Amino acid sequence: MCLILIALQQHSRYPLVIAANRDEYFRRPAAPADFWADTPQLLAGRDLQAGGTWLGITRSGRFAAVTNVREPGRQRSDARSRGDLTTGFLTDTRDPQDYLAQLGAEADTYNGFNLICGTPNSLVPLFHTAPRRRSCPAAGGPAISGVSNHLLDTPWPKLVSGKQALGMW
Repeated sequence: MCLILIALQQHSRYPLVIAANRDEYFRRPAAPADFWADTPQLLAGRDLQAGGTWLGITRSGRFAAVTNVREPGRQRSDARSRGDLTTGFLTDTRDPQDYLAQLGAEADTYNGFNLICGTPNSLVPLFHTAPRRRSCPAAGGPAISGVSNHLLDTPWPKLVSGKQALGMW
């Protein structure tokens, strides 16, 4: 299961720490994190099948991460790649709230996802899942939080132990 852990304003030297793991589809080809030749300001791994990324950051500090949401029986084969969600934000110039507001109108073109994006001064998650298929933007404050393939802070063992490890500083 994919995992994103975030420590926001928990350490005096590091105002934002993000740890992520992509382990859902081992056979899907991916390039390791590097600056992209066609987008040199972007540092990210790259999905070699669809071209997007699951986690990235730009030289200016914009970052984005996405997980899929497990929705058995609701996966659409014609859905857009969720890697476009992160890549779209990282190559955009709008602030996170404006980007996510625009994205809300397109969210149903993707299968369920959790998207977290931000700048050095702002962190905003967007959760788009069935059965309600609704987008829920929310501003983040000082916290240790995380998301996997379900709702924010769902107490799955991997998420619980990761949050505890981040809190040991």
